[in-house]
Amino acid sequence: MTTVTVFVLLGLSNNPQVQALLFVLFLAIYLLTLLGNLLMVLVISTDSHLHTPMYFFLRHLSFLDAFYSSIIVPKLLENLLSKEKTISFLECFTQISLVIFSGATEACLLSVMAYDRFQAVCHPLLYVVVMNRRVCAGLVGSSWAIGIGTGLINTLLLAQQHFCGPNVISSFACELPPVLLLTCSNPCASIASILTTMSVLGLGTLVLLLGSYSCIITTALRINSATGRNQIFSTCSSHFLMVTIFYTSGVLRYMIPASGSALEQVLSMQYSVITPLLNPLIYSLKNQEVKVALRRMLARKSRLPL
Repeated sequence: MTTVTVFVLLGLSNNPQVQALLFVLFLAIYLLTLLGNLLMVLVISTDSHLHTPMYFFLRHLSFLDAFYSSIIVPKLLENLLSKEKTISFLECFTQISLVIFSGATEACLLSVMAYDRFQAVCHPLLYVVVMNRRVCAGLVGSSWAIGIGTGLINTLLLAQQHFCGPNVISSFACELPPVLLLTCSNPCASIASILTTMSVLGLGTLVLLLGSYSCIITTALRINSATGRNQIFSTCSSHFLMVTIFYTSGVLRYMIPASGSALEQVLSMQYSVITPLLNPLIYSLKNQEVKVALRRMLARKSRLPL
């Protein structure tokens, strides 16, 4: 039995003209994603007015989204320009591990952010006490630790599999479901691990999200002020939209059997490329406090001597 040393990524299209258009499109998306997320990290880090729990979590989410996009898009851009769309065994497994780590960490961070908003809206008098610096650091540290552990466990189990061919992956990136189709050994352990991860981590964080937003909406309905109520609903609706896109695409991608269909490509694109692009727009750049902080930062830069 031979051992596979490289995988071939089918990508999104074999048409050179389409590939050129896709390269320009995804390069623009990647640059905008990096610009938006890293700008949020810079603004939140440098402006003391934004040193609050909510923006502390947003800074970590923005950094994670920039990292998440960098796992997938650079290799996608490289393959769109190259004739041999190959990826080494080690590089493929590293990409799988980082994708699972980033997805798990983002799910935890989204739940933490929903819990933060729940405390701010439903228990405003206790908010400063409950969401103190130690609690915030613990919630973020736990999110990163869960993500690292999830990525390592699933990747180590996958590494126990034997790959003897074929070596063609029906996707534009190395992901666990299509790679498992290529194994020559019994993949039950890996399948059980990813199903357990999606059930425990995916559904667990989703329950926390839905519970937090349900309490927020219930509290908002009791507010007499139409302005305050509309502000809460406006914030929650945009946040809930992004949560829905991320969870729906991620859960379906890893729960349904892999077949290499166009739907799977769309789902992968949604949570790995589109969500990191939209998150800074939805969570941060629509926020008036962030806009004011950005103007303050630009004003400080303009006053610096040449």
